[in-house]
Amino acid sequence: MPDAPADLTDAYKTAFRGHPAGVAVITAEGPDGPTGLTASSVASVAVDPPVLVFSLSTNSGSAGVVLGAPVFVVHLVDSHGVALAKRFASTGSPAADDPIWGTLPSGDRYLPGAATALRCRPLSTTPIGSSTVVVAEVLDIVVGLGHGEPLVYHNREFHSLTDRSRLS
Repeated sequence: MPDAPADLTDAYKTAFRGHPAGVAVITAEGPDGPTGLTASSVASVAVDPPVLVFSLSTNSGSAGVVLGAPVFVVHLVDSHGVALAKRFASTGSPAADDPIWGTLPSGDRYLPGAATALRCRPLSTTPIGSSTVVVAEVLDIVVGLGHGEPLVYHNREFHSLTDRSRLS
């Protein structure tokens, strides 16, 4: 059996840097307008009813707005949306009048440049350490017109999956 890591936190981070994850941008309307953040923790939980899960590593800024919102939009991002992922991975969201935003039939703002937008409502939030796990029901889905290659986050960088990456 290999030696136990000297620092469990560093070993944990290293382990997940080597584990690719899908990329999403989660947006919500706050008191100062729309805001959002990039997340690599979104996963499907159930189909009937459609439920997803994600975690946020802080309760402030854009994450705090998402956690306090009665409705938010989870945007699944493909390789055509890497600019969206990068934009929402940094501090500060586009202003409400920025052309990046569109409006869903429900009146909620969303990012038409994403491959898919899932309008959700939170079912539960569970604080765990410095993070919060959110379980949410999907209320509506808007599928974008064009689709790029799947986008993954691996070793702190964005990568697209192509036919060349297929192993079987």
